[in-house]
Amino acid sequence: MDNVLQPSIFIIVLNYNGKATLANCLSSLYLSDYPNFEVLVVDNASTDGSLEEAKQLFPKASFIRNSSNIGFSRGNNIGIRYALEKFADYVFILNNDTLVETATLSNLAGATQQNSKAGMVSPLILAADNRHLWFAGGLIDWHKMRTRHSYKLVSDQPYATEYLSGCAMFVKKEVFKKIGLFDERFFLYYEDADFSVRARQAGFDLLVVPSAKMNHLEQSNEKNSAKTYWLVLSGLLFFHTHASAVQKVWLQAYLALRKTKNFYDLAFSKNKAALDVRRAYQDFKKLS
Repeated sequence: MDNVLQPSIFIIVLNYNGKATLANCLSSLYLSDYPNFEVLVVDNASTDGSLEEAKQLFPKASFIRNSSNIGFSRGNNIGIRYALEKFADYVFILNNDTLVETATLSNLAGATQQNSKAGMVSPLILAADNRHLWFAGGLIDWHKMRTRHSYKLVSDQPYATEYLSGCAMFVKKEVFKKIGLFDERFFLYYEDADFSVRARQAGFDLLVVPSAKMNHLEQSNEKNSAKTYWLVLSGLLFFHTHASAVQKVWLQAYLALRKTKNFYDLAFSKNKAALDVRRAYQDFKKLS
């Protein structure tokens, strides 16, 4: 295939202390059969030597180092602006703890070209064991104020989903031009759901492409203090931003119940996460 005839793909890999996974991720990308792509690593001030190693091993890639850990949204937005300035046709947001198959890029680009309304598509994401599904679609539960992954393969053809995971988000340039970039109020988590909702509201379809496959090695399986805090804070921000007037009536009542449970956990249980949840509730008041 002639590179000139193929749309350009810019792959944004956001890195923060990804020593264990970044090099393998980049190696898998450079085995791709798609002829016209560039890789940009945006580093959020890693201290583990992962950026330096990647620069040495992958001289074809481009690198941007931020002076601090500025989070998922701001970090990726820096990469997206760079890609659009270089006239990217597609931007592929990709976690540094992933492995793509040889045909992943080709299948994503092909499915997007064949579905004119598709603004964003996702590969089928398998877990590290290469057997279990990690993401086969995204569901938004407005009653329980949470988003969740679907682990059920709906079809062997591209199919619609409510949101796409920021782990692997393949986006047409037209989407950014119409709705803008990631909302930088989201430091971590829910920025993908927010971006997906905005894209759907703007008339773009979101699809999962089963023929495009990859693995997610999931470096954040275990909940820690920071993860609990950001999940709660970002979830509150997402549902406050996107809920309808009717939904907000229910969500306020549901949130009151959750705060009551948090009060109980703080007063009577040994749930260490309760302190992080309370801090998220308090900080959300400053945002809303």
